Amino acid sequence: MRGTALAAALLVVCGAAAAGEAGLDPREVHLANIRQLTFEGENAEGYWSPDGKQIIFQSKHGTMGCDQIFVMNADGSGAHLVSTGGGRTTCSYFFPDMKRILYASTHAESPACPENPDFSKGYVWKLYPSYEIYSALADGSDVRRLTDNPGYDAEATFAPDGSRVIFTSLRNGDLDLYTMKPDGTDVHRITKEPGYDGGAFFSRDGKRIVWRASRPKTDAEKAAYQELLRESAIRPMALEIFVANADGTKAKQLTSNGAANFGPYFFPDGRRVIYASNVGDPNGRNFDLWMVKDDGTGLEQITFNDTFDGFPMFSPDGKKLLFASNRNDAKPGATNLFVADWIEGKGKKK
Repeated sequence: MRGTALAAALLVVCGAAAAGEAGLDPREVHLANIRQLTFEGENAEGYWSPDGKQIIFQSKHGTMGCDQIFVMNADGSGAHLVSTGGGRTTCSYFFPDMKRILYASTHAESPACPENPDFSKGYVWKLYPSYEIYSALADGSDVRRLTDNPGYDAEATFAPDGSRVIFTSLRNGDLDLYTMKPDGTDVHRITKEPGYDGGAFFSRDGKRIVWRASRPKTDAEKAAYQELLRESAIRPMALEIFVANADGTKAKQLTSNGAANFGPYFFPDGRRVIYASNVGDPNGRNFDLWMVKDDGTGLEQITFNDTFDGFPMFSPDGKKLLFASNRNDAKPGATNLFVADWIEGKGKKK
């Protein structure tokens, strides 16, 4: 079933919307010519290829039981499956030379979708122990396993020069950041504070990283965190944005709002960070994009959509912003990928 029925279905539902159809709020002064790239199901974590001509992303749509990895052209055309079609996948990324791709998958344990998270204890993220990190050729062939651990391994991205991969792992009993060579060797742990560390990206010069982290402080918070870890889950209710040197030293916390802040990415200038946050929403469901300087000042809201905006990433030339959103959804809760021109020099800082 690899690449046939799934790819055909996606070609029916993907395309490019005319500018303005996606509902640009007049307060979104940093965005222009917004264009919708996908049109059905749940599409997220879209990341540019190094040449800016393609986008790799995860999608669940139609009769699919769980996410798979796809690649499409930057205008939304030509979408095709590049993961195995089995298991559940997440967190895909291009190698800097574009010859191969990275993603995490559960397919080695079973071709079936793993069970959905148990929300009886509230909203949680499931840390499937069968998630391992794989590389493959750009067309999805020649799949190679890079990690082999009984716990969660996922959330992998590349240093711009291709020398290191940064990822999140539960291999030592806590969710920490690690780096490794592109072939999975020479693994180093770079965070050691109790709590979840994940979703890391390198700056364009490769000298720094930005990521999301929880830092349970009280005994009760630490106990609740550890209890969920034993059940291979976390509750992402309080995540803050951090930056550090690429080896994890000189870590600095940029946000301190107690909200769920995630999906951080460096601006091309390396001095600012864009991220998603539900700060200000008592229900915790409305996520917007924000930016902040790397010293924690200059906070500014970027999007004003009343549902969800997240997973921002600048194009290689810095002229466009790719992100996922519930705006303009054909069905309630549908998440799609959008791209907009980035406009500098506007907006009001807080």
